[in-house]
Amino acid sequence: MPSPNEPPLVSVPQAPSPRQGITTTGLPFPDPQALDPDLQGLLQGASALLGSWFSSAIHQPPLPGLAIQPPVAPGLRGIGNNALLAELQQLMVGAYNPNHPGALAHLDPPPLIASVVGDLIAAGLNNNLLAEELSPSLSRLEKALCSWLAEAIGLPPGSGGVPASGGSLSNLMALVVARHQRGLDGVGEAVVLCSADAHVSLAKAMRVMGLPPGALRSIAVDDAGRLDATRLGEELADLDSHGVPVIAVVATAGTTVRGAVDPLAAIAALCHQHGVWLHVDGAIGAVFALADSHRHRVAGLDLADSVTVNPQKLLGITKTSSLLLLASPAALGATFATGLPYMEPSRVGCHGGESGLQGTRPAEVLKLWLGLRQLGLEGIAAVLDGAIGRRRQLEHLLAGDGRLRVLGGSFHLLAFRPEGLDRDGCDLWSQRTRQLLLREGLMLSRPNYQGLHHLKAVLGNPHTGSEHLESLSAILLGSCDEAAGSPG
Repeated sequence: MPSPNEPPLVSVPQAPSPRQGITTTGLPFPDPQALDPDLQGLLQGASALLGSWFSSAIHQPPLPGLAIQPPVAPGLRGIGNNALLAELQQLMVGAYNPNHPGALAHLDPPPLIASVVGDLIAAGLNNNLLAEELSPSLSRLEKALCSWLAEAIGLPPGSGGVPASGGSLSNLMALVVARHQRGLDGVGEAVVLCSADAHVSLAKAMRVMGLPPGALRSIAVDDAGRLDATRLGEELADLDSHGVPVIAVVATAGTTVRGAVDPLAAIAALCHQHGVWLHVDGAIGAVFALADSHRHRVAGLDLADSVTVNPQKLLGITKTSSLLLLASPAALGATFATGLPYMEPSRVGCHGGESGLQGTRPAEVLKLWLGLRQLGLEGIAAVLDGAIGRRRQLEHLLAGDGRLRVLGGSFHLLAFRPEGLDRDGCDLWSQRTRQLLLREGLMLSRPNYQGLHHLKAVLGNPHTGSEHLESLSAILLGSCDEAAGSPG
């Protein structure tokens, strides 16, 4: 019998007996000349498992308890479809559940239906975006879709880019391109400027690029969590006067904890004045430029030289889906192309493997393309509207009586902590309250921001309703009273 915290076991279609079986004379590859019953049976069984997982999501917690770990190492002989499905089901029981309405901890929304299908088809096609002859139609689709996205968020005609396996890689590639375009390859004293609240991936990029930690210069943020443009101007002037080269300024459109947006237009003006590359880490917020009604939230994004965009963080595109978009995409090939002498020349410009750090890449563009086509522009706007509406409702519920200090920005993130608590008090409150919430099926994250633990809600889950936000606020405000009355 399954435990109360496990979804019911699914009765999956029994896969037919293999024609040859997994033996020395037959391997489990799809039949290239006839409809393969083994493939069909396994797909039908896996689809039934996934469908049951989705349909029972509201009855399972966002963060599951312990589950049975299936065998890891392959046996001497391979196992059949039915055994594979049984082991797969064991693993799914212990998976994180982003489809629960109380899954509000991270930038990991439920997936779009078409994007799930796109992942399946991409795996089945098994094309390689390294080179056009390995992915003829998909290479063309990727270039066209990157160009559309770049222009849709405001970059000039002729802009484009390349997908990447996450925002960290997109940010790294942007800085490598900026360094090369500025003629600073191998210059060890060159620096990058960003806000104190910029993403940790920039520090990783410094290490990968062979630069010391001090090469990343942090600029203070204002009370709203935005980079202080006046201080940035002073820093750029000081670096100029001392002859210190600047690789790029990285502005953030959606900081990780509170969703703040740096003053992009003012920063762009300073970069233009000093001849510095402007990269915008828009992993969280750049998608808001896709809707006319929300474009004001990222005003100035169109002035960037490069932008990181992560449709996976809000639009429901299955992981991974990140892109580096550039006003002048030819800079990608100029930076990364080394030649692919073992491939035929590309008919659509630079090969995919010459456009970034990754060589072999799966057809992630397929799930992005299908997901955007399924949503349409009205659906994209509806996703954004819903996220902002939930943030406004929760902000209204929490900010009324002054018990919580609420930190927000332009998007769908809110962080909060009780007023008047010191570091230890915030640490204890955040741990206790998170456990209270988890018991009620509400999951928040617990970031350490400016030396104090907060709780953070990410309100991009379309399944979250007003009733969930009301329960969340009641628990949060009640926990403040307990914290105020506790001795520790």
